Amino acid sequence: MSALIFASLSFNTSQAHAKSDNFTAEQLSQVADIKKQALESDLAWNLVESLTTEVGPRMPGTPGDKAGVAWAVAQFKAMGFDKVWTEPATFPKWIRYSESAAVVSPAPQTLHITALGNSISTPKEGIEAQVIEFENLAELENAADNAAKGKIVFINYRMDRDRDGNGYGPAVKARSRGAVVAAQKGAVGYVMRSVSTATHRFAHTGGSHYEEGVTKIVSSAISNADADQLHRLVALGKPVTININVQAKSMGEGTSYNVIGEFTGSEFPNEHVLIGGHLDSWDLGTGALDDGAGIAITMAAAKFATLKGQPKRSIRVVLFAAEEFGLWGAKAYAKANEKTLSNIVAAAESDFGADKIWAFESNVHASSLPLVSEIAAMLKPLNVEYIANNSARNGPDLIPLRPFKVPAFALSQDGTDYFDYHHTADDTLDKIDPAKLRHNVASYAIFAYMAANAKTRIIGK
Repeated sequence: MSALIFASLSFNTSQAHAKSDNFTAEQLSQVADIKKQALESDLAWNLVESLTTEVGPRMPGTPGDKAGVAWAVAQFKAMGFDKVWTEPATFPKWIRYSESAAVVSPAPQTLHITALGNSISTPKEGIEAQVIEFENLAELENAADNAAKGKIVFINYRMDRDRDGNGYGPAVKARSRGAVVAAQKGAVGYVMRSVSTATHRFAHTGGSHYEEGVTKIVSSAISNADADQLHRLVALGKPVTININVQAKSMGEGTSYNVIGEFTGSEFPNEHVLIGGHLDSWDLGTGALDDGAGIAITMAAAKFATLKGQPKRSIRVVLFAAEEFGLWGAKAYAKANEKTLSNIVAAAESDFGADKIWAFESNVHASSLPLVSEIAAMLKPLNVEYIANNSARNGPDLIPLRPFKVPAFALSQDGTDYFDYHHTADDTLDKIDPAKLRHNVASYAIFAYMAANAKTRIIGK
């Protein structure tokens, strides 16, 4: 473990601000100081550099996952959080051993492939069969019952690129259920174009699922470049045969831990702002963008939000376990803390890389919107747009909290190139821009400080 990452910081509190119903002039001055110092600090960079270098990949159930939990506990304590604890989360453990693929005929060549999470193994020699191509999952679903009998289904759906990542949902449907539908149509194997916007020759992994009563077949993804090549071969009108060899194993139930750090509030310690990300990652890269950046941003933001003194309400940072395998840490957190979820005054997750935050949205009771507008006004100088539709859908680990009407917020990062690297061997530290990372920290610090120190608490709807 490296030496302590946090260094002391100083502030200028001379700035004055307009009158506010929820904050004193001194508090608003402190917001400006917090922003300034966060924009000048490499605390988050030092955190994510340490995590990705000294721990590396953190797939649930691996030694890296265990090391990541120990790292997080040590860093929370080193940064001076008042309380640090862990909560267990169980999940279906899975591990990959090896993977390869190739076109056998009519033009022999290697394909860059990865197993999708939870995939079964092929026989040791792999599976070899003719490819049948479908444009998307819906086309496969609408095909005849025996349309893919004895074949390897190839779904060639190309994900759209957008800064809000809206192309991910349609693309990920094929990753989640593709192998199930392919098996129902008689297929012996399943391969898809990666859920990706990249031109790089990296295959993108991610979670996939089986259904009870449906034959399990290998579930895999190839790089976009290889998907283009396979499509061209099929378009020639000759039978295309490929071999897929995946060696992987389901290992039964595993256990990891949510790691939680909290700065305790002075006036309303039981009420708290909840921010965080997920500590685990896939095994191909070092989990820098997904989600090392997110946990570094929120850990650092909590520190900056409390450097002016103890907040009125507590600020809690939750580093969720086993998100990549299906939100298992988030589900465990909601269950373990069900009786106190009503104490959350604001919740937001950073899990979309490390590019600048461009939008701020809420999902709160109408009575809290004036306070939300004040927070938005303090974020505006950072070029963060306030989207006032009050229908924010926050990060994936906060989905289990939605039934409890927790006040939800989205600090939306620019995800234009996020899916170039997502779930690949290319998810490494060099993809993070330190200046953009500081912008995230400043935004989250302002949000956490104001939500924790407002005269009135934010209420969910």
